[in-house]
Amino acid sequence: MHITVVIPTYNEAENLPKLLSSLFALPLDLSVLVVDDNSPDGTGDLADEFAGANAGRVNVLHRPGKLGLSSASVQGFQYMLGKGADAIAQMDADFSHDPGTLITMTKRLDTCKVISSRSRWRI
Repeated sequence: MHITVVIPTYNEAENLPKLLSSLFALPLDLSVLVVDDNSPDGTGDLADEFAGANAGRVNVLHRPGKLGLSSASVQGFQYMLGKGADAIAQMDADFSHDPGTLITMTKRLDTCKVISSRSRWRI
């Protein structure tokens, strides 16, 4: 199963390379979608560099300004659902979420089901 990790960013140029390295070191089939809110520290440009060097594994959505974590996550999920993603996770770029947890979560997908029903999700 392919996992897509949505990473909302704002001024995460220092953390993004470390996080991507940690994620791609995991024994998982995964890709990343960086949703950048026009970070003044160049995070969006850095994400573009990673996307160029990791075609198909890193994608980037650029937003016009600081619109917030919630809307970045929702926009990222909507974008990936439109692309037919198997499974989607959201992770903060500041390592407040342990990348290793994705291994356990992925294993749980074998026994847990989430069913979409037009306007709501059921577990």
